[in-house]
Amino acid sequence: MLSLLSERPLIWGLALILIDMVMWRVVGPHRYNWKVLARLVIFSLYSVLLFHEGLSPWEPAPSIDDAPLQFAHTVLQIIWWLFGARTLTVMIGAVMMYRVGHAGRLLQDLLGAVIFLVAVIAALAYVLNLPVKGVLATSGALAIIVGLALQSTLSDVFSGIVLNTTKPYKIDDWIAIDGTEGRVTDIDWRATFLQTSQGSMIVIPNSMAAKAKITNFSRPSDMFGVSISLLISPHVRPNKVFDALERAAQGCRILLTKPAPKVTIKSTGSNGVEYEVSGFVLSMDQKRTVRNQMYDLAYRHLLAAGISWISSIEQSEPARLSRARALLDNTSIFSTNLSEEDKDHVSQNMTLQSFPPGEVILAGGQVSSQLYIIESGVVTVALFRGGVKFEAGRMGPGEVIGEGGIVSGTALPAEFAALTFCNLYRIERDYLQPCVEARHEMCQAMKALLDFRLQIAHTMTQEEPKAIEKKGFLQWLRSRV
Repeated sequence: MLSLLSERPLIWGLALILIDMVMWRVVGPHRYNWKVLARLVIFSLYSVLLFHEGLSPWEPAPSIDDAPLQFAHTVLQIIWWLFGARTLTVMIGAVMMYRVGHAGRLLQDLLGAVIFLVAVIAALAYVLNLPVKGVLATSGALAIIVGLALQSTLSDVFSGIVLNTTKPYKIDDWIAIDGTEGRVTDIDWRATFLQTSQGSMIVIPNSMAAKAKITNFSRPSDMFGVSISLLISPHVRPNKVFDALERAAQGCRILLTKPAPKVTIKSTGSNGVEYEVSGFVLSMDQKRTVRNQMYDLAYRHLLAAGISWISSIEQSEPARLSRARALLDNTSIFSTNLSEEDKDHVSQNMTLQSFPPGEVILAGGQVSSQLYIIESGVVTVALFRGGVKFEAGRMGPGEVIGEGGIVSGTALPAEFAALTFCNLYRIERDYLQPCVEARHEMCQAMKALLDFRLQIAHTMTQEEPKAIEKKGFLQWLRSRV
């Protein structure tokens, strides 16, 4: 075997090619720079070996009597041109990926195609000594035929060049192309790949994307807009609607405070006035949840303000109820656990109390002697972790505060304070406690609510375990220096 290698040193050339192919497939992509360096070294060794044997890629192989060996020399010279083209392409790709990232991939592919075309023509001209003019003429005619056959594909390619140059979107951007919404997962020479919120993949040809209306939700920053539209009677004063919807937006804690949510009139007509509540969230995945929450909050705050959405179905005029009585119908604890007569009796023992923004309604750890029902406004809930106060949630119309003092005489570690101007109905414990104890379902509902809130408070106030610093010989030595 060794004698064969010494007599036929060009076998080492084939060995270098095989080593390069195996190395390029085995070594992982995380060591891309090392792969490029190894390929450059292997190509240099291959060139030195070829020139040492008197085989110049710029001229045909010397004539010898051994026809198989003559053919092998010619193949090795042609491989030099292709190997060189591949090495140059990889080096250009490494530089482009370092400077322009994924956007340079399409240009890298096009440059690689041009470099390989030049290498093939050079090999035909120098190694095989073929007439290049005739080859170019033939390839030009063939290119016209292929170009006409692949007109739509070429349109995608050049559209891809435009998209990668102008960069209306990039990888991981959330975009909408003519109403098709999704996250950009890949952009290649033919198409743009979008992953929708349902998890499906949509492939849009670059030629269509270049002509379409593109909406990029990830620019100018990583904020995503979310909005809802509501149709309200034109007979309701707009300022009253603005106040209710602004409170609904403030009640949604996931909405960013900067830029602040806003309420605008979108359109007006004889059928009603269309109001739009809009804001921003940090993640596209939050949009659906936030929209649902905004609709629920809008309903509750509009109802608290005595405003109803316009419905196509005419409803009979409801019986006129006091605000306290109507609030019991919209509070889950009372709506299903009290009879109509009991609700009337309880509503007569409810006292309205107002709280300006910032005023504490129930301090943390305080056993409440009243049950509060939020009539209007937004209440913020704060917890303490490691002595630091943080906002844990927000509450709106129909929710209750102080149930622990009614059912078990316990207190929550949470502080309840008015975020906006709030109206709350107060029911004294001395009146309500016998009523709750006499009704098992109501008592269980209040206990379940208390247990749920205690569990949430416990989970949110747990301190994260501190990472244990690893101490080794070097750390010990440094501490002694």
